Amino acid sequence: MDTQNRFKKFQKFKELHQQSSTFVLPNAWDAMSARTYQEEGFQAVGTTSAGISISLGYPDGENLPFEMMLSALKIIVNSVSLPVSADIEGGYGIIGEELTEKIKQIILTGVVAINIEDGTGDPHHPITDLSLQLEKIAIIREISQSMDMPLFINARTDLYWLNIGNLNERLKTTINRTRAYQEAGADCVFIPGLRCIDSIRTLRQEISCPINLLAESGSPSLEELSNIGIERVSCGSAPFRATVTLLKKISRHIMKDSNLEYMNKGTISYKELASRMEFNRN
Repeated sequence: MDTQNRFKKFQKFKELHQQSSTFVLPNAWDAMSARTYQEEGFQAVGTTSAGISISLGYPDGENLPFEMMLSALKIIVNSVSLPVSADIEGGYGIIGEELTEKIKQIILTGVVAINIEDGTGDPHHPITDLSLQLEKIAIIREISQSMDMPLFINARTDLYWLNIGNLNERLKTTINRTRAYQEAGADCVFIPGLRCIDSIRTLRQEISCPINLLAESGSPSLEELSNIGIERVSCGSAPFRATVTLLKKISRHIMKDSNLEYMNKGTISYKELASRMEFNRN
């Protein structure tokens, strides 16, 4: 991807967070899912670490080999003309040379944004120490600037996702963490698991940068979130899980009912499917 094209995509992605209404970021796991989102009118695409990892035979949580993750990102970036944001989980590396090299490789795939989280996967120490997470964010910002390749950083905190602390403590800690992430260089903060509309309003009052929430069962509507001033909602792994759910239904219709028609009702034709693979390479 040439520098000018990259800058245009970065600017477009940044502008999506400056609209009067909440925008929805769909999360892809392969070329076809990304291409489908584009053809249905979405203005940007995110990736889902769970969808990519599981579709390639690995559990979520940085278990997918880094080179395979890079390959998946390149395929998705090359499948669409839209800005792509990569879910890089915890960064795939500790502080120092390892993290620096991996972030450079991620940027070179052509993604113009990333999502980095503070969950550790360790039940005894579920959240990364604040000082370490701030250092990660600052390093990522420095790397993108040194490469002269703008990168939109979405800093995720998993306090609600992991149900850490009581509700009052959780909200207070979330506010403190997300403020610190913004000061360290994050462009947006992501709080998956937060669904209480009153807490969302409080967070909006306390945080000046764009806020990203996860579309979940029981979440406020897009209209409600737009009225509060929430800039972005991510689909996460839900579209991937919905696809797997449909495959389960098809399988059951075949195995239990000997029904071969269910999978063909309203299904995209082979011709249309094949035409979607004629990608315009970036």
